[in-house]
Amino acid sequence: METVRVVCAHDCPDMCSLLAEVEDGRVLRIKGDPEQPFTAGFACAKVNRDMELVHSPERIQTPLRRTGAKGEGKFVPISWDEALAEIAARWQAIIGESGPTALLGYAYSAHQGQLNRGLLLGMFHALGASRLIAGTVCDTCCEEAWNVTVGPVGGADPEAVDESDLIVSWGADLIATNVHFWAKAEAAQKRGVKIIVIDPRRSRTARLADKHLQIRIGTDAALALGVMHILVRDGRVDRDYIAANTVGFDRLEAEVLPSFPPQRVAEITGLAQSEIEDFARLYGAAKRSFIRLGEGMTRLARGGEALRAVALLPGVTGAYARRGGGALLLTVPAYGWNYDAIRKPSGPAATRAVNHLRLGDALLNMDDPPIRALFIAANNPAVTCPEAGKVRRGLSREDLFTVVHDPFLSVTARYADIVLPATTYLETEDIYRAYGAYWLQYAPAAVPPQGEARSNFQLGQELARRMGLTDPVFGMDAKAAIGELWRGATGPVAGLDLSEMFQGRPTNIAPNTGQEFQTPSGKLEFYSEQLAAQGHAPMPNWHADPGEERDAARWPLRLLTAPGYFQAHTAYAGVDFLRRREGPPCCILHPDEAAKRGLEAGAKVRLFNDRGAVGLVLKISDEVLPGVVLVPGQRPDTEAPDGTVNMLVSDRYTDLGDGATYQSTFLDIAAWPERPAGST
Repeated sequence: METVRVVCAHDCPDMCSLLAEVEDGRVLRIKGDPEQPFTAGFACAKVNRDMELVHSPERIQTPLRRTGAKGEGKFVPISWDEALAEIAARWQAIIGESGPTALLGYAYSAHQGQLNRGLLLGMFHALGASRLIAGTVCDTCCEEAWNVTVGPVGGADPEAVDESDLIVSWGADLIATNVHFWAKAEAAQKRGVKIIVIDPRRSRTARLADKHLQIRIGTDAALALGVMHILVRDGRVDRDYIAANTVGFDRLEAEVLPSFPPQRVAEITGLAQSEIEDFARLYGAAKRSFIRLGEGMTRLARGGEALRAVALLPGVTGAYARRGGGALLLTVPAYGWNYDAIRKPSGPAATRAVNHLRLGDALLNMDDPPIRALFIAANNPAVTCPEAGKVRRGLSREDLFTVVHDPFLSVTARYADIVLPATTYLETEDIYRAYGAYWLQYAPAAVPPQGEARSNFQLGQELARRMGLTDPVFGMDAKAAIGELWRGATGPVAGLDLSEMFQGRPTNIAPNTGQEFQTPSGKLEFYSEQLAAQGHAPMPNWHADPGEERDAARWPLRLLTAPGYFQAHTAYAGVDFLRRREGPPCCILHPDEAAKRGLEAGAKVRLFNDRGAVGLVLKISDEVLPGVVLVPGQRPDTEAPDGTVNMLVSDRYTDLGDGATYQSTFLDIAAWPERPAGST
């Protein structure tokens, strides 16, 4: 048996360093690498089963060509040469007739390796195809809000939480999404450091916290501004830090904060005034308060404003100046790699763009030219995109030539004309970086590709060759291509020795100073001239969104989505054990709401609004407030045959970053209609 040091490539902020025990070409066991201090020798419950993902009997073994109707999932095996020849011929014909923008192709986040995510993007960039603005379904709103407030820089070092005197998890279920940070927070809690969780759901993390503030969805900005109001009132403001390191606090203090006294904030958030006062007292007394920011609070109409308000709190107390204090959203900007070497080797600087969350609309309505060919890797938009029903209608177009590269026959793959078998991360060589910590690491493949699977990197190079692209990166081996990331790199990675990186040891690049700011002013911006110039509110505020108010008047329940503990998204759907641990696709409703409707736990129910209806199993729990329905996880149609809840979500944009507004969805719930006797 051989032990191979590898890296988890799932879409998770932690980037676990792992040890894969391998024998005769099979992964027998996955365990955490004790030499990586942050991930600390343990893996989450999902990744611990990734050997079952690699060797799942549900894996696609060969390329497939569609024989049935789109969405029906009927295919026959074909050879790789047949598949690639057909793809290249169809793309070349479409480009010749309609130009390269009639082609849209992308790889997304199911593989976090820089080569396996980036090189396919580089191929489509070189072709001049339409370009997907990726991430709008996830993080563009929170990133934009952070960038205009703090700048395009990483946040606080999560490992500095060992020095924190207060830990706030704001909109993040750490046990589900950031378990290694949770382990460090829990260790601090045992030393007497309090953990505060602010979340509309009483999650597992909330249950283990010292205090849970169960706010109403979409009221985070009001709470943050209310805390600032109390800090000003009680003389808990670090005026020296504000004068030296921020701009605009005087205007926020004079023009906004007087509108957020505790009584009004309690009315907005649903919290008791005493809860708000207690939290503000704890936060004001702490010198090294650490806020772990979740992205979920920004997936609604005014999400950018919410994150701006919360991210400004450490500036009021000066916590940004001290190690163990501040806030953390993401760490990605810190790496300084030359991503363009992989993702933009050549091609026009600008071309037609497609917002990821409006993929369905683009497939149905974009013209001059219409999208005639679509390529998707490492993503399942038929489940995950807003207006998922619209995405499926677009994928059903008979004149759309669709190729999907996936280890499994996903819901999206069922609509493809050609499906190509993809490797998992344990079958690929790549370099990885955490986006919730400051670690990077090279990893080889633990086992050879299963069946006839090929990696995104390998496929991108072969398709580039067949399409006549000659950029050097399309002919390099993996190590040489990784080296391109260092060509012109800046920041802490620039000084790293590549030969040492290829030894596979995890490398840390965490800053040792207080928070730096890279805004136009070079300071933390309570008032943003940049936002003002763009027509946005220059300071954070809170007021009810008119669109949400209109929908709330029609529909009595508001949707809350969150990752499942064993099925966070469909990338884990290939492991039967994890499917069974998660249980059937469900929704969670407060007992009062269930009683109003005469609904019982375990029954199948119908969630519906103007966009459609989906069927789920009902759980009844006070972990959510009245007026809320929670749907955890993303589940494929094999488990949720009546569709995904994202069919009920609009493709409206957030206030900043043109992101998705999942939590701005309003709906109702009723018993699932029984079929009349004798019906089919």
